Amino acid sequence: MRAMQTRRSVPRSSFLRTLTTSVVMGALGFSLAQNGSAEILLKDGQKIAFMGDSITAGGWGNPAGYVRLVVAGLEANGVKVTPIPAGISGHKSDQMLARLKKDALDKKPDWMTLSCGVNDVWHGARGIPLDQYKQNITAILDQCAAAGTKVVVLTATVIGEELDAENNQKLAPYNEFLRNLAKERKAPLADLYGMFATAIKAQTTPAKPGRLLTSDGVHMNPKGDQLMARGVLQAFGLDAAQLAKAEAAWQDLPGGGTVRARFDAGQGKSFQATHKLSLRQRDALAARLQKEGKSLDAVLNAAFADDVKAQLKPAGEFENAAAIFAAKKDREVSAKLQEQFSQRVEALLKH
Repeated sequence: MRAMQTRRSVPRSSFLRTLTTSVVMGALGFSLAQNGSAEILLKDGQKIAFMGDSITAGGWGNPAGYVRLVVAGLEANGVKVTPIPAGISGHKSDQMLARLKKDALDKKPDWMTLSCGVNDVWHGARGIPLDQYKQNITAILDQCAAAGTKVVVLTATVIGEELDAENNQKLAPYNEFLRNLAKERKAPLADLYGMFATAIKAQTTPAKPGRLLTSDGVHMNPKGDQLMARGVLQAFGLDAAQLAKAEAAWQDLPGGGTVRARFDAGQGKSFQATHKLSLRQRDALAARLQKEGKSLDAVLNAAFADDVKAQLKPAGEFENAAAIFAAKKDREVSAKLQEQFSQRVEALLKH
């Protein structure tokens, strides 16, 4: 769903931070957690399993993914937990049920977050019908209860940021089931879909369509990971002051603001480079460039493209980028490009 009228532009990071804080505290008309107390449900030294699909796998694999942010946010509030990452790309409710014991319960977690539903719908004919989904999710909660593991239920996040799209309409009864089941079981609920929908509807700044909170309409960008983490932390009982502590801790996570660049070399090949920054460093750099009317990603990708093109004739030895791969010099060139990219980022930081 895209805005059809011109609105006053405000910085995206400021807008999302203000919006999501309001959403998390329940000011926009829906509950993100079944408990209303500021007491944190988790206790120091406990274990949390994070069951899910590629969104959860990325939430652990990415230094600023939502799983990492939840763990850091709890620690910032005096609760150090042992995470048990259990996200596998492409998995649906039947697969999560099949591996629940091995990947989670056998490791004796005190708590488990359950993020499931996107692939059940998104995979279409290979997905899981609603009736079977209900059975699978109910069985997961039953097995967790029998093992003494408490569950935080997460509603499934968007399948494309166009809220009126067919897949999001199909997802609605799946999420409604999750809300009702959490209420019935008195389980904490993080209504992430509700948070995403509110953020998307309230967007007031120009953005690439479908990229406010995700990198591809489904998988999280940094703002999406942060929004997910806020929802989960609030479901665990954190109040506004505790959430503020969590967000402050996120700013200095090593690699939390990693920047990337990519150049398409053709024939299915590409050159890529990364440089680790903290969120604080990345946000400061992005804000400075924004004042100059520039985008951080655009600046870095343009500079990276220049470095690749410098390898081509007439200045370089190769006819085109694909020729670098054909000559089996791609590793050598990639190492050089990586070094140059890191130097460029460090120079921008010192500018």
